[in-house]
Amino acid sequence: MQARGLQSPLFILIAAGLVLGLGMGVRQTFGLFIDPMSADLSISVASISLAIAIQNLLWGLATPFCGALADRYGTGKLLATGGVLYVGGLLLTALAQGPFAVFMGAGVMVGLGVSAASFPLVLSVVAQRAPEARRSTWLGIASAGGSMGQFLLLPGAQTLIAAFGWVNALLLLTSLTLLILPLSAVLASKPTAARTSGQSLSSALYEARSHSGFWLLTAGFFVCGFHVAFVATHLPGYIVSCNLSAFLGATALGLIGFFNILGSFAAGWLGGRFRKKYLLSGIYLARSLVIGVFLLGPKTDIAVWLFSGAFGLLWLSTVPLTSGLVGQIFGPRYLATLFGIVMMGHQVGAFFGAWLGGLSFDLTGSYDAVWWIAVLLGLLAAALHWPIGDKSLARPTPRPT
Repeated sequence: MQARGLQSPLFILIAAGLVLGLGMGVRQTFGLFIDPMSADLSISVASISLAIAIQNLLWGLATPFCGALADRYGTGKLLATGGVLYVGGLLLTALAQGPFAVFMGAGVMVGLGVSAASFPLVLSVVAQRAPEARRSTWLGIASAGGSMGQFLLLPGAQTLIAAFGWVNALLLLTSLTLLILPLSAVLASKPTAARTSGQSLSSALYEARSHSGFWLLTAGFFVCGFHVAFVATHLPGYIVSCNLSAFLGATALGLIGFFNILGSFAAGWLGGRFRKKYLLSGIYLARSLVIGVFLLGPKTDIAVWLFSGAFGLLWLSTVPLTSGLVGQIFGPRYLATLFGIVMMGHQVGAFFGAWLGGLSFDLTGSYDAVWWIAVLLGLLAAALHWPIGDKSLARPTPRPT
């Protein structure tokens, strides 16, 4: 009875929000560690950026496999394994003495860890337990957990770095991330649709592969990953390069997290009332507009706050809409696998966003070229989502056994 209570829809929503808050919030603090790590370990900004880019790429490449395992065996063990890898990667990074440990810790281990403890697996549980009429809203509520973690942890991490140094700050964040392990037990239930769906995984993959909308979603989510990784990794450095304070950079990312709580709720609610593909086109178009205005305007504290608030509303509001659209077209049974593949596109984009930002700064002393690439990619993503065929696929009802 106790286990059943812990796996009630309410507790699943709470656990999902907390896991995403820890998983997304802690990794979003990495941009704050680049400058002190570079100075202390004599590693270039581009090298640390490459480690973060590797993290994003491995996260994307491993996620479909983690999703397939979760769809077959349930999410609990996968989430716990991801938590162990995540904690180990953070610990190795905190104790690093050179670039190899940073690549293995912040890059490989955290990348593999977060692939098993992030949106596709967590949201698949929420989608399967949510009432169909409120699925989009529930996905928005759970996605907002990632934003809450960012809002709370980024200013806190900057304060810890200033007070105790980057090593001790990262060790404290590592200890906090351990909470993913007990929370994974709440999300450990076997997918209920597995007993009633007659569709095989190979059939689901073929069905998705043959659907043009699936590939348009994947390409569009590439742009989301590029935007998010570039801003999360390099906005603090960009702000410092504009002769503004380092604490403003942390505050800016925290504000993005706060406003994305509102954006995720709103996207989930709107996704239940309007066509998700048009909402996604609007979000990407608005991102390009916000970035362009920010680049062309004066760089002041107020300008940074306004940018953070506006971009925060658009930050992860794509997640409940994209995952919801995958579930709407293909059904919730193999959502972890199919959204995992779409997420791979997101993380390939994140690789380029994180890496090119650092490379641009090392080569030119400026991030401007990558900012403008982000504007153009936003316009492309807005165009890609518009023609997506979003009707649910009809399948024959399986006979009862």
